[in-house]
Amino acid sequence: MPSSKAQESERQVKRSGPLGKLQVYARSLGPGLITGASDDDPSGIGTYSQTGAQFGYAQLWTTLFTFPLMAGIQEICARIALQTGGGLAETIRKGYPKPVLYFSVFLLFIANTVNLGADLGAMAAAAQLLVGVPFFVWLVALTLIGVILEIFVDYKHYARVLRFLTFSLFAYFLVPFVSQHDWGRALRGTLVPTIALDRDYILNLVAILGTTISPYLFFWQASQEIEEEIGEGKTTLRERQGVTPVELKWMRTDVTFGMWFSNLGMWFIMVTAAATLFRHGITNIDSAPKAAEALRPIAGDFAYLLFAVGIVGTGFLAVPILAGSAAYAIAETFKLREGLYLKLRQAPGFYAIIAFSTFLGFAMNLIGINPIQALYYAAVLNGIVAPPLLLIIMLIANDRKIMKDQVNGRVSNALGWISTLAMTLAAAALLVSLATGL
Repeated sequence: MPSSKAQESERQVKRSGPLGKLQVYARSLGPGLITGASDDDPSGIGTYSQTGAQFGYAQLWTTLFTFPLMAGIQEICARIALQTGGGLAETIRKGYPKPVLYFSVFLLFIANTVNLGADLGAMAAAAQLLVGVPFFVWLVALTLIGVILEIFVDYKHYARVLRFLTFSLFAYFLVPFVSQHDWGRALRGTLVPTIALDRDYILNLVAILGTTISPYLFFWQASQEIEEEIGEGKTTLRERQGVTPVELKWMRTDVTFGMWFSNLGMWFIMVTAAATLFRHGITNIDSAPKAAEALRPIAGDFAYLLFAVGIVGTGFLAVPILAGSAAYAIAETFKLREGLYLKLRQAPGFYAIIAFSTFLGFAMNLIGINPIQALYYAAVLNGIVAPPLLLIIMLIANDRKIMKDQVNGRVSNALGWISTLAMTLAAAALLVSLATGL
């Protein structure tokens, strides 16, 4: 049976005019939109800013290249969840040996913790730029706010908060229009790929792939599809198993729009850095707050303000998703009761993992780890961690014992295996480059 939300949306579209249909589609957006917007987290903003500052418009083509790959992988993760009725870690636990499960979840937890710590540090630094309160005070405040919201706010209200925070990306859609740009060169850089076989170019390419096709997105997408189903009254595994064409249609609409929205933000951030920082010879921008600071004397106070506010907003969206995706995976691994729809007393282990993961990221900023380097290298770490996880996801998606009649089709397999191959080659090239010093 399709979820009541999908079924009702389908009925409303059939009896609505063009404007009404747009409103129905907008209301139907959920896990895909939130997941896509969270992909442009402070780590991503730092990576995209560095890309534009260091290479100008030369790597804008990656926004077109990664969009179908992101959409394809996230659709596969969502479909696995809708068909099996469980999250990714739960599906791996049931279908694969324990070492495979432990390896997958360990990689996810390490990558998420580094990413989370880097994002918290970037948020605190950006907030300090906006209001001259010390970095440590902001770090403590932002960490506590994130944990309290995720643990104590009801899921339905929390999902609304997350959807609202997706609007923080609009800050980056506005910045280019308050500074001068060469739109012709930007278009050429988007449509015509530029390739260079040097270490810096490869390192940045891995960082781009790692921060766009990120492991935490795989697990979060699947788990949020389950949360949505539970919200529709499908509280047992049996009730959730199986997916219909109507449900797939609305899931794919959500995922595709979410990934498009994410890559549009990515493109605007790169363009802004290329037209301002690169043009003025500022090529070393390895953190989001540093990008905001560098913009101020070039593009003015308004651009600086928008950029800094966007960092804080996207951080509030991404930090709970990083902690939450790790908590879902670990709870499913050890058969703990899990879900944001549950109260703290109903799932203490699940919420303890969220708190532990967040405070571990907080602690990263206190032990001498350079938050500026952590922000950029978090994306690189994601790029190295993603290939083995993508391989497991693709094996699950093609396993008829697990997926039955919902195994990958030709398009899903093409996008999924190209993503896996691209991430593997980029990570391998980086490791060879680091080992040889080339």
